[in-house]
Formats: sequence, C-alpha cells, structure tokens
Amino acid sequence: MHPNHRLAVCFGCFALVGCGHATPYEIESSYSISEPQFARTMGSLLGPPIIDGNAVTTLRNGDEIFPAMLEAIRSAQKTITFETFVYWSGTIGAEFSRALSERAQAGVEVHVIVDAVGGSEMEDEYADEMRNAGVELEMYKPLRWNEIGGAHKLNYRTHRKLLITDGRTGFTGGVGIADEWRGNAHSPEHWRDNHYRIAGPVVAQLQAAFVDNWIQATGVVLDGVDYFPGIEPAGTIRAQVFKSSAAGGHESMQLMYLLSIAAASHHVRLASAYFVPDEMTVQSLRDARRRGVDVQLIVPGPLIDAKAVRRASRARWGPMLAVGVEIYEYQPTMFHAKLMIVDDRWVSIGSANLDDRSFKLNDEANLNVFDREFALEQIRLFEDDLEHSKRITYEQWQARAWREKVLERLASLLGSQM
Repeated sequence: MHPNHRLAVCFGCFALVGCGHATPYEIESSYSISEPQFARTMGSLLGPPIIDGNAVTTLRNGDEIFPAMLEAIRSAQKTITFETFVYWSGTIGAEFSRALSERAQAGVEVHVIVDAVGGSEMEDEYADEMRNAGVELEMYKPLRWNEIGGAHKLNYRTHRKLLITDGRTGFTGGVGIADEWRGNAHSPEHWRDNHYRIAGPVVAQLQAAFVDNWIQATGVVLDGVDYFPGIEPAGTIRAQVFKSSAAGGHESMQLMYLLSIAAASHHVRLASAYFVPDEMTVQSLRDARRRGVDVQLIVPGPLIDAKAVRRASRARWGPMLAVGVEIYEYQPTMFHAKLMIVDDRWVSIGSANLDDRSFKLNDEANLNVFDREFALEQIRLFEDDLEHSKRITYEQWQARAWREKVLERLASLLGSQM
C-alpha cells in the first residue's frame, strides 16, 4: 500500500464503526422503486430534483478512465474544476499535472481541490508546476495541529471525485489519481474500479458540488456562464447528483441508501470498497432479505489496502449471512468500485462507501441514475465481477479460525470507541 493511503486509511479505520445516528431512522417499506413516490422522495426530501436529458458513459478501469479524463481536460476552452481525494506521485500524476498546467497557460480558468490527507504525498514538483502555470490549487482542510479541535477536524475530509470541463462535461466515480488505478485490473498492482462520463443538464449539479467545496476552501463563489452554461439535453437518462458533507446534512447519504434498500422489491446489488455497516445498514439489508429481496454484495478479498477495515467488516457479516444475504470477496486485485443497483432500475454511483466514514465524516458526491438500460449495463459489470469473486457462506464465516475472529472483533471494537 502507498504510504499516503496507509495514512488516510489509518484515520479512516478508527471512524468506520460505532458513530451511529443518535436516534435510529424509522423507515417503512411503503412504496417501491417503480412507484412515482420514490422519485419524489429522492428529489424533494433528500436532494436536488431528478432531471431528464442526460447521457452517462461507463468507464471501466484505468485504461478507459484516464484517457477519457485527460481528453476532456485537454479539450477545455473556458473552465476546469477538479476535486479528488488521492493525488499521489507517479506517472499518471505527472500526466494530469501537465495537462492541467497546459490548459491554464492557454487561458483556461483551472481550479483544483486536493484533500490535504489524501494528497499529502503529492510531489512538490506537481504542485509547483500547476501553480506556476496559473492553476488555482487548494489543499482541502490542511492539518494544523495547533488549532483547537485540530485532531478532531482531521477526520473531516473530502472524498469527492469530480471533474467538470466548460460546465458541460463531467466525471465522477471511485478513481483517484495514482498509478494503482492504471491498467485494466490485470494484476494485484492495478485496482478494479469504475468511473463515469456525464453530459446533459445534471452536470450543473455536479458543478454545484465542486463549487460547494471551493467556497469552503477559499470563500470564492464560482458562477457565471463559463461555470454554469445553459445545457441542452444530451440523452434520455434521468439523474441527480447527491452530495453530503460533515458541514451540513452529512448523514443524508446514509438515508439515501436506506430509503433505496427499503423501496427494493426484487433485487439489491451493492459493491463497496470499504464495507463496514452500522446496525441500521445491517438491519435494512436483513429486512430486505426477509421481504424476499435478493441481496448481493461484492467487497474486497485478501488483496485489500487496509487489512483492519476488512476485519472490521467481516466481524459484522453474521446476521446478514444468517438470513441469506450473499457476500462475495473479489479475488484478482483490490476492488475499489462503489455501486448500488436496486430493482434493475435505480443506480447510485460515485465516491461513497457503505461505512461510517462516508456516512458521517467525509464530503461525498454520488450520481443517482433512474434508467433501466443504464441499470442493466451496471448489472452486467456487477455479474462479471461476481465471476471473479468468492462467495462466503454463513457456515464458512462461522468456521473461520479463532485468531481471525479475535482480530476481527478487536478491529470492530477499536473502531467503535472512536
């Protein structure tokens, strides 16, 4: 594991569990995904409206993701807004720095947010190159130990992955800017992940998520036609950008997941790089299974960059496995995808994992898509990942070595005390 990510995961694993909502949500399964009430709830109770006229292109692994992002950057004429958690040294970091710098030198307004923890190992030459070229580069919530509450604030990071060019083309998903994401998940050194290119009116919501954190970091409001142009329809997909942060409404991300699972009638498919569910999440998945809903989860297997997180996760599987929830561990490499598909129609993709860090601490942004054809495409990807995964049965979970049970329990307890 890269030392920078080891640092970030260290902070993360101590806040993954036990930070539950003071009063548990009471959610009834009173309407399904297919009923109009579900879309009204998502667009009115929780977030911006679900809007028509969008196109979403799936990009799988670095071989597809990075060329598409770099092409969009190099084609930008007016503005680039870019936010990421991880920006490490490496060849892909150099490529992005050069591309962003070239556009800034060409007169494009380039704004970059890199999380101060996730980007703590960024090469100085990358930052210097960008700033010297005119890129406005901000490190999000830098660590200042002399500040009151500094250690506590350390946990509040931006985990959003956003790229918007000219206010018209957007990208989001799970990918950071690091060589671990290069390739096609063909070896343990190259991770499995998804990212998405977005066109249409919903890009304005993606831009608003970036501007939200730019204001937090700088106090400057980015607006005007270069950032929020009029956008013509680009497709037929209905979508919304759903964001959350510790500064306000941060637990709404968990509520979005819980409401989606509660509305499931047939099938819930979940992929999460860091799956450490709290009691409400566990109960919602158990309730869905008891209603007859098929529930499948894909999580990382032995090749994971955070062993403590995997152990904390496995400590909580028993009640779900006991009622028939299917849990699969991805085998070939680190599995970093974040994906929810409900009833072959509702899809949530983006930066959020199913853990308390995403639900209670991080700034996150997900693209929610209400479209059957797009959902079927994601199901095909999910099923392909299942073919490279090992199912863990309840009997296997019960029969694991006592040493692993102790380590898992300790990992879970340690997290619950933070």
